[in-house]
Amino acid sequence: MRALQQPTADWAGDDEVNSAERVAAQLRQSILQGKIRPGEKLKDAHLAAQYGVSRNTMREAIRDLSGLVVTRRHNGTRVKVLTVEDVRDIYRVRRTLEDRAIAGSSAATDEQLRKIRTYVDESTLNLERKAWDSVNTSSAYYHQAIVQMLGSERIDAFFENVLAQLRLCFGMIPIEEEFHSKWVIWDQKIAGLIMSGQREEAAREMAAYLEESEAQMIDIIRGSAAPAVI
Repeated sequence: MRALQQPTADWAGDDEVNSAERVAAQLRQSILQGKIRPGEKLKDAHLAAQYGVSRNTMREAIRDLSGLVVTRRHNGTRVKVLTVEDVRDIYRVRRTLEDRAIAGSSAATDEQLRKIRTYVDESTLNLERKAWDSVNTSSAYYHQAIVQMLGSERIDAFFENVLAQLRLCFGMIPIEEEFHSKWVIWDQKIAGLIMSGQREEAAREMAAYLEESEAQMIDIIRGSAAPAVI
Protein backbone atom coordinates (compact mmCIF):
# COMPACT_ATOMS: atom_id res chain seq x y z
CA MET A 1 0.00 0.00 0.00
CA ARG A 2 1.33 3.41 -0.97
CA ALA A 3 2.05 5.67 1.96
CA LEU A 4 0.02 8.86 2.11
CA GLN A 5 2.02 11.85 0.96
CA GLN A 6 2.05 14.73 3.37
CA PRO A 7 1.17 18.10 1.83
CA THR A 8 4.03 20.58 1.53
CA ALA A 9 3.50 23.62 3.74
CA ASP A 10 3.83 26.98 2.03
CA TRP A 11 5.26 28.80 5.01
CA ALA A 12 5.91 32.02 3.11
CA GLY A 13 2.28 32.07 1.93
CA ASP A 14 1.00 31.41 5.44
CA ASP A 15 3.15 34.18 6.86
CA GLU A 16 1.83 36.61 4.25
CA VAL A 17 -1.80 35.70 5.02
CA ASN A 18 -1.21 36.06 8.75
CA SER A 19 0.51 39.41 8.24
CA ALA A 20 -2.36 40.66 6.07
CA GLU A 21 -4.90 39.65 8.72
CA ARG A 22 -2.86 41.33 11.45
CA VAL A 23 -2.50 44.56 9.47
CA ALA A 24 -6.20 44.54 8.53
CA ALA A 25 -7.07 44.25 12.24
CA GLN A 26 -4.77 47.20 13.03
CA LEU A 27 -6.30 49.31 10.24
CA ARG A 28 -9.78 48.45 11.48
CA GLN A 29 -8.80 49.60 14.97
CA SER A 30 -7.38 52.83 13.55
CA ILE A 31 -10.73 53.52 11.91
CA LEU A 32 -12.59 52.61 15.11
CA GLN A 33 -10.34 55.03 17.04
CA GLY A 34 -10.88 57.83 14.50
CA LYS A 35 -7.25 57.89 13.35
CA ILE A 36 -8.30 57.19 9.75
CA ARG A 37 -11.13 59.40 8.51
CA PRO A 38 -13.98 58.99 6.01
CA GLY A 39 -12.88 59.71 2.43
CA GLU A 40 -9.19 59.33 3.28
CA LYS A 41 -7.18 57.69 0.51
CA LEU A 42 -5.33 54.51 1.47
CA LYS A 43 -1.98 54.47 -0.34
CA ASP A 44 -0.58 50.96 -0.15
CA ALA A 45 3.06 52.04 -0.60
CA HIS A 46 2.89 54.55 2.24
CA LEU A 47 0.98 52.20 4.54
CA ALA A 48 3.27 49.25 3.72
CA ALA A 49 6.28 51.29 4.85
CA GLN A 50 4.40 52.48 7.95
CA TYR A 51 3.44 48.95 9.02
CA GLY A 52 6.66 47.27 7.89
CA VAL A 53 5.09 44.86 5.39
CA SER A 54 5.23 44.33 1.64
CA ARG A 55 2.91 46.23 -0.69
CA ASN A 56 1.30 42.95 -1.66
CA THR A 57 0.52 42.19 2.01
CA MET A 58 -0.89 45.68 2.45
CA ARG A 59 -3.13 45.28 -0.59
CA GLU A 60 -4.45 42.03 0.89
CA ALA A 61 -5.06 43.77 4.22
CA ILE A 62 -6.98 46.60 2.55
CA ARG A 63 -9.11 44.10 0.62
CA ASP A 64 -10.03 42.56 3.97
CA LEU A 65 -11.64 45.81 5.20
CA SER A 66 -15.11 44.81 4.05
CA GLY A 67 -17.67 47.60 4.44
CA LEU A 68 -15.02 50.14 5.41
CA VAL A 69 -13.38 51.01 2.10
CA VAL A 70 -14.38 51.66 -1.50
CA THR A 71 -12.10 50.84 -4.43
CA ARG A 72 -12.60 52.46 -7.83
CA ARG A 73 -10.64 51.70 -10.95
CA HIS A 74 -7.98 54.32 -11.70
CA ASN A 75 -8.91 56.14 -8.49
CA GLY A 76 -7.49 53.84 -5.81
CA THR A 77 -9.05 52.95 -2.46
CA ARG A 78 -10.61 55.34 -0.01
CA VAL A 79 -12.24 54.95 3.38
CA LYS A 80 -15.97 54.75 2.86
CA VAL A 81 -18.28 57.70 3.43
CA LEU A 82 -21.48 56.24 4.83
CA THR A 83 -24.91 56.76 3.31
CA VAL A 84 -28.23 57.04 5.13
CA GLU A 85 -29.05 53.43 4.18
CA ASP A 86 -25.68 52.29 5.60
CA VAL A 87 -26.58 53.88 8.93
CA ARG A 88 -30.04 52.33 8.96
CA ASP A 89 -28.56 48.89 8.34
CA ILE A 90 -25.92 49.37 11.05
CA TYR A 91 -28.64 50.23 13.56
CA ARG A 92 -30.67 47.16 12.56
CA VAL A 93 -27.65 45.12 13.59
CA ARG A 94 -27.13 47.11 16.78
CA ARG A 95 -30.73 46.63 17.90
CA THR A 96 -30.57 42.90 17.26
CA LEU A 97 -27.29 42.31 19.11
CA GLU A 98 -27.33 44.88 21.91
CA ASP A 99 -30.93 44.12 22.87
CA ARG A 100 -30.21 40.39 22.90
CA ALA A 101 -27.07 40.92 25.01
CA ILE A 102 -28.97 42.97 27.60
CA ALA A 103 -31.81 40.44 27.75
CA GLY A 104 -29.31 37.70 28.57
CA SER A 105 -27.07 39.77 30.82
CA SER A 106 -27.86 37.65 33.89
CA ALA A 107 -25.43 35.11 32.41
CA ALA A 108 -22.65 37.69 32.02
CA THR A 109 -19.37 37.01 33.79
CA ASP A 110 -17.86 39.39 36.33
CA GLU A 111 -15.11 40.18 33.80
CA GLN A 112 -17.64 41.09 31.11
CA LEU A 113 -19.46 43.42 33.50
CA ARG A 114 -16.17 44.93 34.63
CA LYS A 115 -15.33 45.83 31.01
CA ILE A 116 -18.66 47.60 30.60
CA ARG A 117 -17.99 49.66 33.73
CA THR A 118 -14.39 50.37 32.69
CA TYR A 119 -15.35 51.80 29.30
CA VAL A 120 -18.24 53.89 30.56
CA ASP A 121 -15.90 55.33 33.21
CA GLU A 122 -13.32 56.06 30.49
CA SER A 123 -15.99 57.91 28.50
CA THR A 124 -16.77 60.04 31.54
CA LEU A 125 -13.11 60.83 32.13
CA ASN A 126 -12.55 61.70 28.47
CA LEU A 127 -15.60 63.96 28.55
CA GLU A 128 -14.16 65.84 31.53
CA ARG A 129 -10.89 66.23 29.60
CA LYS A 130 -12.79 67.40 26.49
CA ALA A 131 -10.99 64.68 24.55
CA TRP A 132 -13.76 64.31 21.99
CA ASP A 133 -12.23 61.62 19.77
CA SER A 134 -11.46 59.57 22.86
CA VAL A 135 -15.06 59.97 24.06
CA ASN A 136 -16.27 58.50 20.78
CA THR A 137 -13.75 55.66 20.94
CA SER A 138 -14.45 54.66 24.55
CA SER A 139 -18.19 54.82 23.86
CA ALA A 140 -17.72 52.43 20.91
CA TYR A 141 -15.74 50.05 23.13
CA TYR A 142 -18.50 50.28 25.75
CA HIS A 143 -21.13 49.11 23.26
CA GLN A 144 -18.75 46.41 22.06
CA ALA A 145 -18.43 45.23 25.67
CA ILE A 146 -22.23 44.99 25.91
CA VAL A 147 -22.34 42.71 22.85
CA GLN A 148 -19.48 40.63 24.27
CA MET A 149 -21.91 39.46 26.95
CA LEU A 150 -23.30 37.15 24.25
CA GLY A 151 -20.09 35.14 24.59
CA SER A 152 -19.43 34.57 20.88
CA GLU A 153 -16.05 35.30 19.32
CA ARG A 154 -17.60 35.29 15.84
CA ILE A 155 -20.21 37.86 16.83
CA ASP A 156 -17.51 39.94 18.53
CA ALA A 157 -15.42 40.03 15.32
CA PHE A 158 -18.48 40.88 13.22
CA PHE A 159 -19.63 43.64 15.60
CA GLU A 160 -16.17 45.20 15.76
CA ASN A 161 -16.41 45.75 12.00
CA VAL A 162 -19.93 47.19 12.38
CA LEU A 163 -18.71 49.67 15.01
CA ALA A 164 -15.77 50.64 12.82
CA GLN A 165 -18.28 51.47 10.08
CA LEU A 166 -20.33 53.53 12.51
CA ARG A 167 -17.17 55.35 13.62
CA LEU A 168 -16.95 56.75 10.10
CA CYS A 169 -19.91 58.98 11.00
CA PHE A 170 -18.24 60.34 14.11
CA GLY A 171 -15.85 62.53 12.14
CA MET A 172 -18.87 64.63 11.13
CA ILE A 173 -20.16 65.08 14.67
CA PRO A 174 -19.99 68.68 15.97
CA ILE A 175 -17.46 69.24 18.74
CA GLU A 176 -19.94 70.36 21.37
CA GLU A 177 -19.77 69.39 25.01
CA GLU A 178 -23.56 69.30 25.27
CA PHE A 179 -23.75 66.81 22.39
CA HIS A 180 -21.24 64.40 23.94
CA SER A 181 -22.49 64.82 27.52
CA LYS A 182 -25.94 63.58 26.58
CA TRP A 183 -24.70 60.24 25.26
CA VAL A 184 -22.17 59.63 28.04
CA ILE A 185 -24.83 60.25 30.71
CA TRP A 186 -27.16 57.85 28.89
CA ASP A 187 -24.39 55.23 28.69
CA GLN A 188 -23.88 55.57 32.44
CA LYS A 189 -27.59 55.05 33.11
CA ILE A 190 -27.82 51.92 30.94
CA ALA A 191 -24.63 50.48 32.47
CA GLY A 192 -26.04 51.02 35.96
CA LEU A 193 -29.27 49.24 35.05
CA ILE A 194 -27.35 46.29 33.60
CA MET A 195 -25.15 46.05 36.69
CA SER A 196 -28.16 46.08 39.04
CA GLY A 197 -30.00 43.40 37.07
CA GLN A 198 -32.77 45.71 35.84
CA ARG A 199 -32.74 44.14 32.38
CA GLU A 200 -36.17 45.21 31.17
CA GLU A 201 -35.53 48.84 32.06
CA ALA A 202 -32.04 48.66 30.53
CA ALA A 203 -33.55 47.26 27.32
CA ARG A 204 -36.12 50.07 27.18
CA GLU A 205 -33.42 52.68 27.67
CA MET A 206 -31.21 51.08 25.01
CA ALA A 207 -34.11 51.00 22.54
CA ALA A 208 -34.72 54.72 23.05
CA TYR A 209 -30.97 55.42 22.93
CA LEU A 210 -30.53 53.64 19.59
CA GLU A 211 -33.62 55.22 18.06
CA GLU A 212 -32.44 58.74 18.88
CA SER A 213 -28.81 57.99 17.99
CA GLU A 214 -29.83 56.62 14.58
CA ALA A 215 -31.97 59.69 13.85
CA GLN A 216 -29.14 62.01 14.82
CA MET A 217 -26.58 60.15 12.67
CA ILE A 218 -28.93 60.33 9.69
CA ASP A 219 -29.43 64.07 10.25
CA ILE A 220 -25.64 64.55 10.37
CA ILE A 221 -25.13 62.66 7.09
CA ARG A 222 -27.93 64.51 5.33
CA GLY A 223 -26.63 67.81 6.65
CA SER A 224 -23.12 67.11 5.37
CA ALA A 225 -24.48 66.24 1.91
CA ALA A 226 -26.77 69.26 1.62
CA PRO A 227 -25.60 72.07 -0.69
CA ALA A 228 -24.47 75.25 1.03
CA VAL A 229 -27.03 78.04 1.17
CA ILE A 230 -25.53 81.29 -0.07
